[in-house]
Amino acid sequence: MSGMLSASSPRRGLRRLVPWFRHLTTSSPSRFAITVFALLILLFTGLLSLPIASASGEVTPLSDALFTAVSTICVTGLTTVDMSTHWSAFGHGVVFVGVNIGGLGVLTLASLMGMAISKRLGLRAKLMAAGDTNPLRAHGGVVNESQTVRLGEVGQLLKTVALSALIIEAALAVLLYPALVMAKVNPVSALWEAPYFAAMSFTNTGFAPNDGGVAVFADDYLVLILLMAGVFLGSIGFPVIYTLAKHVWHVKRWSLHTKLTLVTTVLLFVLGAIVFLVLEFDNPRTFGSMDAGDTTFQAFFLSAMTRSGGFNVIDMSDLNGSSLLAACMLMFVGGGSASTAGGIKVTTLAVLAIAVWSEAKGRQSVEAFGRRIPSDVQRVALSVVAWGATIVALSTITIAQITKAPIIDVLFDVISAFGTVGLSSGLTEQLPDAGAYVLAATIFMGRVGTVTLAAAVAATSRTQLYALPVERPIVG
Repeated sequence: MSGMLSASSPRRGLRRLVPWFRHLTTSSPSRFAITVFALLILLFTGLLSLPIASASGEVTPLSDALFTAVSTICVTGLTTVDMSTHWSAFGHGVVFVGVNIGGLGVLTLASLMGMAISKRLGLRAKLMAAGDTNPLRAHGGVVNESQTVRLGEVGQLLKTVALSALIIEAALAVLLYPALVMAKVNPVSALWEAPYFAAMSFTNTGFAPNDGGVAVFADDYLVLILLMAGVFLGSIGFPVIYTLAKHVWHVKRWSLHTKLTLVTTVLLFVLGAIVFLVLEFDNPRTFGSMDAGDTTFQAFFLSAMTRSGGFNVIDMSDLNGSSLLAACMLMFVGGGSASTAGGIKVTTLAVLAIAVWSEAKGRQSVEAFGRRIPSDVQRVALSVVAWGATIVALSTITIAQITKAPIIDVLFDVISAFGTVGLSSGLTEQLPDAGAYVLAATIFMGRVGTVTLAAAVAATSRTQLYALPVERPIVG
């Protein structure tokens, strides 16, 4: 009898767990997404802690395994160990799989798992998925007819996410292989390094499997251009890729989100390069020793990588303080919404910039490309910036207090962690365990927090049948 009771207890527990899990997937996709991401980090921490994962055959310390797992799943690229020498072939394989899982995006992954478990996407889950893959739905309010049609395309969009990642990474790997061989990489080693670099560029992670990283290809423009192309495609976001795939030659059919993303991305790319040229052209440790052509190319490469790419030819600690601050600004913005890049996103910056410009012009509404941007979209954008600035400020203060390091180095690595960029001033590798845990939490909140915050605001809509009296406080 006792055996029967003991056997039935797990079954009863499982029967209770399944409804709870199903309720979690459909009623609160934000909470489910965070849970899935946290569980993935724990899983990969365990895998990277195995003796087989390290080149020495020893157990990797918990702080290093956890930090690497967070950086891998959150496609960040920061690390407390030497990635090329610390991990074994098994460890590199774990990292490769992890960045591809993370590259699909936490909310897209959560939606796919929720759909597989519940065998359907409820309306709230559809709203969540649409909030991630369709930024036109990044606000509350009544769902209009055009948005209802887009909600019906969620399943197709989710397929586009997986297929586009697979196709783009495969194409990059095919192009990178001969480029690496011509760069005097061993042909056998290139068979592994080509798909690895392809995954790290498209997911905007920035890990390198070779000793010396991308710096060994400093004079090989073909390899660097392919890496930039991968970073660009990964950073513009799946909604933009989806739109371009359908209407590549029909600009009038591009969504407002696509236009804002591409225009802002290109603008920041060019302005960033110009700023680095002006600030570093006479720095002998960076551009001062190069000719005009090399200086211009490396400035553009640095501008592209500070947007979330994470690869670096120049040692970040060699940059002038003014350049580090400029890089911090670019890293904080990051890439496009629903992309492998981090940061507050370029559309967030674009919406706020247009709102400020409209206010300065005294316009009643915020408009761009013949479309009006609702006020609730502006509130979401402002919330994301406030959330991001708060995370960066608290993390910077905490790590500065722990390490007593120069504040510009701390700020640079913290913003790199928040924006899931992967560039470092050299501070991250020297962090004590307490600082590593704080920076890992910053990475997690930077990757998951801003997206789930925006999605939670988007999915929450309450109808208020009354209006309170208006009173205007003094601002400014």
